[in-house]
Amino acid sequence: MTPDDLVLTPVGLRFQGRMFPCSIGKGGISDQKAEGDGATPRGVHRIVGMLYRPDRLACPTFWAAPIGPADLWSDAPDAPDYNQLVRAPYRHSHECLRRADPLYDLVIVTDWNWPNAVAGRGSAIFIHQWRRPGYPTEGCIALSRDNLHHIARALRPDTRLIVR
Repeated sequence: MTPDDLVLTPVGLRFQGRMFPCSIGKGGISDQKAEGDGATPRGVHRIVGMLYRPDRLACPTFWAAPIGPADLWSDAPDAPDYNQLVRAPYRHSHECLRRADPLYDLVIVTDWNWPNAVAGRGSAIFIHQWRRPGYPTEGCIALSRDNLHHIARALRPDTRLIVR
């Protein structure tokens, strides 16, 4: 473990010597993550991408990719592109990345069940903005806007998220 790892602890997300309040999945932390269970998966997860809304904020780092109007994330276990970035029109179950609310204005993507997804094991685990302090997610990790942006600017593509 290094100071540049994101480490989920019982009191928040530790990164570079600081503790950041965060929310986790409404299903708690799980060793047996499944699609739709609302749990945050235990384990060591690599940061594999960062997405942002260019119409709402400046690019946070050189390796971040813009979220376009047609960008979606497949959460359909029976689809060949399950747990992948896809584009509209898309006939399978999916989540819109370009949301009306600010939750996905900045999204840090982990390698949970990616790139070779196992059907039903759960789709994307993102780090994104929270609705409000303490409000649970569907399995992702959520932070205040300011803290999310602070962390995003300091991340490297090889940073790890450690969930104990």
